[in-house]
Amino acid sequence: MLRFLLTVIRRDLLLAARRRGDWLTSQFFFIMVVSMFPLGIGADPNMLRMIGPGVVWVAALLASLLSLSRLFADDHRDGSLEQMLLSPEPTVLLTLGKALAHWLIYGIPLLIITPVLGIQFALPGEAILILVVSLLIGTPILSLLGSVGAALTLGLRGGGVLLTLLILPLYVPALIFGASAVDATLAGTGAEAHLSLLAAFLVMCLLISPWVAAAACVSPLNSMKQPPTYCIGRPPPGLSVRLLRPCAH
Repeated sequence: MLRFLLTVIRRDLLLAARRRGDWLTSQFFFIMVVSMFPLGIGADPNMLRMIGPGVVWVAALLASLLSLSRLFADDHRDGSLEQMLLSPEPTVLLTLGKALAHWLIYGIPLLIITPVLGIQFALPGEAILILVVSLLIGTPILSLLGSVGAALTLGLRGGGVLLTLLILPLYVPALIFGASAVDATLAGTGAEAHLSLLAAFLVMCLLISPWVAAAACVSPLNSMKQPPTYCIGRPPPGLSVRLLRPCAH
């Protein structure tokens, strides 16, 4: 099973390496959103220090949403997702591997860029370290919860908008705990409590999200295996043609 999980991760990493424009777009979006706030608000260090953690977290959240709609869509479009679902391996390993690959592709670059962006908000070194640690714990949550939304909206027209509406409320606890950890560090009260709550939320998502996403991916496949049967019904008044209607089981 571990081999199958690593194979899924390796496959998505190779596909991302061939399509660099997809994940680079997300990183440039993250940089642009974070950099716009100091330009628009001004150079007041106290104000920048106050809003910096929240801005970085919101930008990371939005950057994650840009790529979630394609988490399963490309494989669903070319039929490879159905082939993987029909394999004897547990579907939960497939969804977990896709979520982990998404974090490696989109989450790790955010962690590398964040210290540089933290300097723009006049954050001290300790606050930047806590910000990176909070993102290290929190960005896997974004990928795990995002995999649930991507699976639920798989194949739907306008699924990107529905995905945003479904997932954004679930991101709120991670946003609050992650930004509050840096605020607590700046206030001198310590970030351990907030980071512990964020880590507990990560464990909960790790235990629940892959199973929900797996069930959402398998559901359309099961419905395709059992096509509806039709019976000939009585013609409506005024018509002599008998109509086909679904049979009652």
